[in-house]
Amino acid sequence: MSASASAGANPSVGGAAMLANRTIVQNASNAPNLTTLVAAVKAAGLVDTLSGPGPFTVFAPTNEAFGRLAPGTVDTLLKPENKASLTKVLTYHVVSGNVSAAQLQQQISAGGGTATLTTVAGAPLTARVENGAVTLTDQGGNKSYVETADVRQSNGVVHVVNGVLVPTLP
Repeated sequence: MSASASAGANPSVGGAAMLANRTIVQNASNAPNLTTLVAAVKAAGLVDTLSGPGPFTVFAPTNEAFGRLAPGTVDTLLKPENKASLTKVLTYHVVSGNVSAAQLQQQISAGGGTATLTTVAGAPLTARVENGAVTLTDQGGNKSYVETADVRQSNGVVHVVNGVLVPTLP
């Protein structure tokens, strides 16, 4: 993506306008395709964190992405007794700083085709470009593709992804 493209209008998410002067949580709450993510962020007690100053780079899974998990997985993660696992899964989708798609692609190029991102959960994600799309691979080898990049927020940037990334859980 060119620098001029990233300076243009913010992409919409799920048909909803994403306003660059709103926080990650405020914008995600308006996106009809991120309702599962918002419910999970609330259940994990991460609303205040992701509403804070950041900056954060969030790889935000869509409702469809959550729907591709094994049946019952989301319901199980949302139970209060599984808050620690849910928090680890969600923070595995967050990287400190404000990493644009262009910066991510530069890191991948500089790394000879691979970039390792350290997530807020403390576990690595592997980024590559495949067929022109940025892919993220979790610790179990599952891949997620960036569907909508560079959704600017007041406290960071969101890249909407089509899969849920899962770290190694205890």
